[in-house]
Amino acid sequence: MADLKPKTVDEFIDNSPEEAQEVMINLKKLIESTAPKAEGGISWNVPIYKYKGILAGFSLAKKHVSFGIDSLTEEIRKILEEKGYKTGKKTIQIKFDQDIPIEEFKLLIQEQAKRNKL
Repeated sequence: MADLKPKTVDEFIDNSPEEAQEVMINLKKLIESTAPKAEGGISWNVPIYKYKGILAGFSLAKKHVSFGIDSLTEEIRKILEEKGYKTGKKTIQIKFDQDIPIEEFKLLIQEQAKRNKL
């Protein structure tokens, strides 16, 4: 994938390893359904969604997809870690065989959209 420069979120997903595609497709659907006014595109060579600023994005690693969002709170981070997800300051790792924690991600996306409106 290093030689390919995708121009859309769909191209990024299509050019990714098959085992990662389901997680990314589900993230794409979740972001787009939670924030329908957000615009998806490629920035920094990864999918980024913008709504009055950067809303959320994701990137591909060797064994997981990393979901990035600024509104990740310590409270949500602890909940996700208890459910078996590895988190960083503003990222959540989703292994290819893990389900997306939909409710927590919806809350994060909604919170970030609110913050971006301010």
